[in-house]
Amino acid sequence: MEPKKILIITYYWPPAGGPGVQRWLKFAKYLPEFGWKPIIFTPENPSYPLIDESLMKDVPENLEIIKTKIWEPYQLAEKLNKSNKKFKAGQFDVGNNQSWKSKLSIWVRGNFFIPDARVFWVNPSVKFLEQYLKMNKIDVVVTSGPPHSLHLIGLQLKKQFPNIKWIADFRDPWTEISYYKHLKLTNKSDKKHRQLESDVFKNADVTLATSYTDAENFRKSGANAFCITNGFDESDSSNSQTLQSSNSPTKFTLSYIGVLEQLRNPENLWKSLDDLVKTNADFAENFRLKFVGRIDDKILDSIENSSLKSHIDNLGYLSHDKAIDEMSSSSMLLITNFPNESSKGIIPGKIFEYLETGKQIISFGPNEADVAKILDETKAGKHFSYQDSDVIK
Repeated sequence: MEPKKILIITYYWPPAGGPGVQRWLKFAKYLPEFGWKPIIFTPENPSYPLIDESLMKDVPENLEIIKTKIWEPYQLAEKLNKSNKKFKAGQFDVGNNQSWKSKLSIWVRGNFFIPDARVFWVNPSVKFLEQYLKMNKIDVVVTSGPPHSLHLIGLQLKKQFPNIKWIADFRDPWTEISYYKHLKLTNKSDKKHRQLESDVFKNADVTLATSYTDAENFRKSGANAFCITNGFDESDSSNSQTLQSSNSPTKFTLSYIGVLEQLRNPENLWKSLDDLVKTNADFAENFRLKFVGRIDDKILDSIENSSLKSHIDNLGYLSHDKAIDEMSSSSMLLITNFPNESSKGIIPGKIFEYLETGKQIISFGPNEADVAKILDETKAGKHFSYQDSDVIK
């Protein structure tokens, strides 16, 4: 029996690093076991903020990968905001200390590139895939966002090929994501974002969310939505059976793995740890704060201006394999989510890899978050709001 074919349209693909690549890389790896043949459509020359060559090993040898060129306006964006490359990574400064260049780059991003700066890939991709679909039998098309502009590819293909099933996969929400309100949108731009989102919800045969709350919210907006959470791949660990007992740290080590921007900065945690270091000599002697990934410079500056400075191990971005090793060599692991109520449904993919290690987890985010429910059900840690302070001790 011939396997069914599923065309996966994704911007992030190895050697891209970071969380965006993991979900459909793993689906492509394991779908053949369930009678599906995945085909990947991805940019030939993408502008990835992070590179992780170690993920190439997960790409099946016989996987069909189709690539076309993409034009992205990030050279202009980075000239406007040279201090870092946050714009490209979906991050930006917030608060009263924004430079005029940062403010301009945010305004340009929200109002000129709708829904995002990969929108220039939509029409060329549709034109290419229209010909591909005429010549190749495809049963299902999947679009993975963000970038949500990829859903516009699916939207146009669905109109041209109504018999093909279309799955719109939302790894993060669109207009309900925490930073949406910081995009400085005009009323016209906001209306356009919301209309495009609504068009995707109403035309996709299935909308996937990575959390139950997001799926419920999508259904309220007219989507035929279901939840498939992220997970972990046991093969990512060289010896998954001994993860919980391996690499025990010599000191109490609290580790954060991943990207940390200002919107998810647990300031009260740093203050509490600072107080503990100052007032508890035993704790100070045996405490390390480890960062693995891209941490906002202003967050690092604020921590380094405290008593925590001599307790920090900032390892920078590591390959996925090495990041998992650092998780397993920690005493406790930290997760931070956006603080607003609309983000309570976001479940960071790394929580499942955190759970695999068996280490205790401390989490920050809105009350009644899906992450809190997972930690309660698994008894793997505790969740706090950003307003909590002394309770952390």
